[in-house]
Amino acid sequence: MDLVALWWIAALLLIVAEIVLPGFFLLWLGLAAAGVGVLLLLMPELSPTGQATAFAVLAFASCFAYWRLARERLRETPAPTLNRRAEQLIGQRYVLATAIENGRGKARVGDSLWSVEGPDLPAGASIAVVGVDGTRLRVRAADTAD
Repeated sequence: MDLVALWWIAALLLIVAEIVLPGFFLLWLGLAAAGVGVLLLLMPELSPTGQATAFAVLAFASCFAYWRLARERLRETPAPTLNRRAEQLIGQRYVLATAIENGRGKARVGDSLWSVEGPDLPAGASIAVVGVDGTRLRVRAADTAD
């Protein structure tokens, strides 16, 4: 089997491993291996040391390109609170299911009760969510003019 085929097989195995295993690192090594395969098509006389050096350089370059260019773009999301249900409630208004006494109470949010903290208020009072502390909502009395 010639060396070009070995590099392409290595690239394929690394990319498949990326699909099977968690993470986002083997893809870049697979691309580097594929790059060496292309380089061998262009320069078939490249020595094994040259191939290893080319792989190291391409692996470093592809990982650096991911780290520098793609990583931040992949983190950006149009819905930053998508999987953070409590943060989605900030700014919403609800009614207290139990009175807030000593800074703690419960509010009905949809079909569930959420723990709330805020100023003492009677059950049935209208509240506005102003923040989140873990799974506890920080609230204030909602003004009727809000």
